[in-house]
Amino acid sequence: MSDDPRDPAAGGAVDSVGGTVHEPSDAAAPSRFSRRRALGLAGAGVAAAGAVAVGGFAVARDDDAPAERVAAGHGAIPFRGRHQAGIVTPAQDRLHFASFDVTATSRDELVDLLQRWTAAAARMTRGEGAGPFGAVDGPYPAPPDDTGEALGLPPSGLTLTFGFGPTLFTTAEGDDRFGLAGSRPAGLIDLPHFPGDNLDPLRSGGDLCVQACANDPQVAVHAIRNLARIAFGSASIRWSQLGFGRTSSTSTQQVTARNLFGFKDGTANLKAEDPDAVARHVWVHRDDDPDARWLADGSFLVARRISMRIETWDRTSLQEQEAIIGRDKGEGAPLSGGTEFTPLDLDVEGGTGPLIPMRAHVRLTHPSQNDGVELLRRGYNFTDGSDGLGRLDAGLFFLAYVRDPVTQYVPMQNKIARDDVLSEYLQHTGSALYAVPPGVQDAGGFLGETLLG
Repeated sequence: MSDDPRDPAAGGAVDSVGGTVHEPSDAAAPSRFSRRRALGLAGAGVAAAGAVAVGGFAVARDDDAPAERVAAGHGAIPFRGRHQAGIVTPAQDRLHFASFDVTATSRDELVDLLQRWTAAAARMTRGEGAGPFGAVDGPYPAPPDDTGEALGLPPSGLTLTFGFGPTLFTTAEGDDRFGLAGSRPAGLIDLPHFPGDNLDPLRSGGDLCVQACANDPQVAVHAIRNLARIAFGSASIRWSQLGFGRTSSTSTQQVTARNLFGFKDGTANLKAEDPDAVARHVWVHRDDDPDARWLADGSFLVARRISMRIETWDRTSLQEQEAIIGRDKGEGAPLSGGTEFTPLDLDVEGGTGPLIPMRAHVRLTHPSQNDGVELLRRGYNFTDGSDGLGRLDAGLFFLAYVRDPVTQYVPMQNKIARDDVLSEYLQHTGSALYAVPPGVQDAGGFLGETLLG
């Protein structure tokens, strides 16, 4: 049983104030104390005192906001904990994902960046500004330490999840920039070129990543914008992706969402309410890799930008669409019968063969066909305009957390890229893999402290 304060199975326990995890005081920061700041701090205290827990996750209530906005996921999710938030957290509706190249040249500079990111992330997930002054209360002649576009908005369930790419440990040229080569996890491989890949180097790789999820797109974009601003001189954005409409459910409290092909996606996804399965398939264990014990309680994140051939799919018959997926389009029930959550029966026969075709997507991704492997998916739809030929540049930004990408993701992706009929309607255009360190538990800790501390 997990003791993560965010884990629903642990009862969502947090501190004694009633649901809000408090970060270190900003009192030591240079002061330009204004009436507006005084009122803001007073309001923050009221919100903390009135914090409530919704669905096993801490949510700070804003008494001036309509109750339905708080219930709809506009409160705060604690940043600190045994695991990083944004993995088993119920998937929010919006995403801004960013990959960074580190330009810092020393280990101390890298640590400083991660410390500053940790402080900013803790503040922003509480609904505060990225810096101790915020957008309007800093020294008047100086640039604000927050960009201000989230002023007046609630925390909106913001989570910020950070990962380390292979090139942080060893560059493509083999350089060990920060003395981390000996700590590179065995699972942090350079993902192979899978059948059908058409990868854009400008949408792939990166030293660091940040996954910002929220129920308000402006809150997610604000978070990445400010982390990029803070990183100036130490890291720069390599590529980024906006996402909308989650395509997976990570909690039994959520209904199954649909992807841009119109089918329910993630019916059989791992759920936070099954901590034993999550521990088995998602969290890295201390003894998994003797050279990377620092990653214990963390995970690996696979990120793949998948372009969908929308126009071709839209001209495909409903019968063929359902045969390709292996579920009906309306309810999401398996073609072998039942309702959405009825287990697949891969053996039941119809008049012309198995009711779930041999090359159907749900058959080829089923745990029984993959040595029991399961993934925790957190993908999002995306639409990036058109491709210049009158076709939508749209698809699925696939995100999946796994305990070991070598045994969980690579064999499955090779199989579906080769045999899955659905692959004929997809093209993978971006690819990255990151090691996601454990959460920050101590008030003075920072992201990646187990690796760099």
